[in-house]
Amino acid sequence: MPVLITPDQRYIVVRGRLWRAANPSLEPAERDALTRRLMNARREVAAARRVGDDERLARARGEVDAAKVALGERGAVWWTDGAPDLNRKLVKNTPYARWFDGVAQPPAVR
Repeated sequence: MPVLITPDQRYIVVRGRLWRAANPSLEPAERDALTRRLMNARREVAAARRVGDDERLARARGEVDAAKVALGERGAVWWTDGAPDLNRKLVKNTPYARWFDGVAQPPAVR
């Protein structure tokens, strides 16, 4: 299933909620490297949980956060027009509601 991205590319929509997207102005090679870093950190979180190592888990979670900040998914927003950060908000409670209603409706049953 394709990812639903807001028209301004600031957010992806997951189960009716906005999640900040990675900064689209990142160079592809940099974005790929940061994405690999994020995926490795997420695997490390899972491994630390499996063995119950709280210190390792804290370090891995810090790596996840650092990668997400570098990608632009957390921390300061990457856009410069002063628009607020609507991360984690329900789409229906944001200015994207009308757009979402138009793209997210299932086809009519005949």
